[in-house]
Amino acid sequence: MTSNFHTLKPTPLFTAGSASRPERDLLGERQVPADAYFGIQTLRALENFQITGITLNHFPKLVKALAMVKKAAARANCELGYLHKDLAEFIGIACDEIIAGKLHDHFLVDMIQGGAGTSTNMNTNEVIANRALELLGHEKGDYKKVHPNNHVNLSQSTNDVYPTAINLAILLSYSDLVDAMEQLCQEFDKKAAEFSSVIKMGRTQLQDAVPMTLGQEFAAFAATVREDVDRVKELVELFKEINMGGTAIGTGINTDPDYGQLVVAALSDISGIDFVCAENLVEATSDTGAFVIFSGVMKRIAVKISKICNDLRLLSSGPRAGLNEINLPPMQPGSSIMPGKVNPVIPEVVNQVAYQVIGNDLTITLAAESGQLQLNVMEPVIAFNLLQSMRLMTQAMNTLAHRCVSGITANEHRCRELVENSIGLITAVTPFIGYENATRIAKEALNSGRSVKELVLEEGLLNEEELNDILQPENMTRPRKVALKGKA
Repeated sequence: MTSNFHTLKPTPLFTAGSASRPERDLLGERQVPADAYFGIQTLRALENFQITGITLNHFPKLVKALAMVKKAAARANCELGYLHKDLAEFIGIACDEIIAGKLHDHFLVDMIQGGAGTSTNMNTNEVIANRALELLGHEKGDYKKVHPNNHVNLSQSTNDVYPTAINLAILLSYSDLVDAMEQLCQEFDKKAAEFSSVIKMGRTQLQDAVPMTLGQEFAAFAATVREDVDRVKELVELFKEINMGGTAIGTGINTDPDYGQLVVAALSDISGIDFVCAENLVEATSDTGAFVIFSGVMKRIAVKISKICNDLRLLSSGPRAGLNEINLPPMQPGSSIMPGKVNPVIPEVVNQVAYQVIGNDLTITLAAESGQLQLNVMEPVIAFNLLQSMRLMTQAMNTLAHRCVSGITANEHRCRELVENSIGLITAVTPFIGYENATRIAKEALNSGRSVKELVLEEGLLNEEELNDILQPENMTRPRKVALKGKA
């Protein structure tokens, strides 16, 4: 009987005739590429977790965050006398190189992995240890001099290093997201000013409602995005509380009593971010609530942006058989069979990004719920989806701002034509002629195809001067005091 399951082919680590070095772990001895900065535990993770093909180095700020955490631990352990000054110095230099962007191509573990992030932690430990060995003049793999666990991972566990690094990676990344949101708002603001005098028909339930300006529509787009800039800035504060010093389950086993405060202070200094030690480290070690809340805001942003893109596609539909109130900038030919067709490709791609982010939020929610007892082993998929959501939304909003919104133009004549022919004008007239008269006029206009203005004048309900004043765009698109007929 044959199986239909086909395993992914492992990533080739050796080329023909390449040199290797032996390394040992709990499970035995393996050959590691001689020039690799990673070691045997990373090698096993590369074999075990051929999952997404998206590796740690796809998220450079996560790699930098891991190095910052390791440098902070080395500094605290040195200050307490547990790590020799020379070892701490060269571990720190190796970390600085990684923070500067070097050696990232040796962070090869898949973002989704078993072991609650242990493979990520060990990949980091091994790269730092082997680079420190090289700096000290020793061969890679000579772990008697600098050991991944005994020295680089001293006073640490994956269970405090990994969530702290995720928190730090979010804090290092969120400004890009905020910048993208603010740039998108600025582009909407520019269009709001540009279209401030373009009268158009507002719609509810896809039916004619009341007049508005195209500028008001774009100003609303800016406002709905801008309010979440503040939400993002508020919520990232949650990630400044970390569980460093809690080690395995939050009890601080294998650490000095002063280590926790020292390592948090060191990380604050290295990163430039004011971290605080969680009040209850046991709770903080298993809690993923901050990720859930932040992901919820990412979903909210995605939903809003997707709705805006739906509106842009509707408003630009046509060009002859749709609304055709605005023109999106043409970015590429739209069809292999229909000549002249141009599609709204930028809003379409942003819609798809939004769907991905919404799905990521569900994954994060389920993963956060799946933690048991003193640890949530699903943190790798939480980290992957949350960092991915931030990056996707950042890139999508930049794309929307610069490759779509900035180039939108208005079809002013078409917008006005739709207003003048719309039965929705009757709403503006209703306070002056009464609801019953307005209902009758609206029905007659719909049945006969004649305009509201024509019918009101014909019945003598208002004179032309009065009606022209009521139907002026500025009088229909904002509140104003009026003297109503028949007012008591």
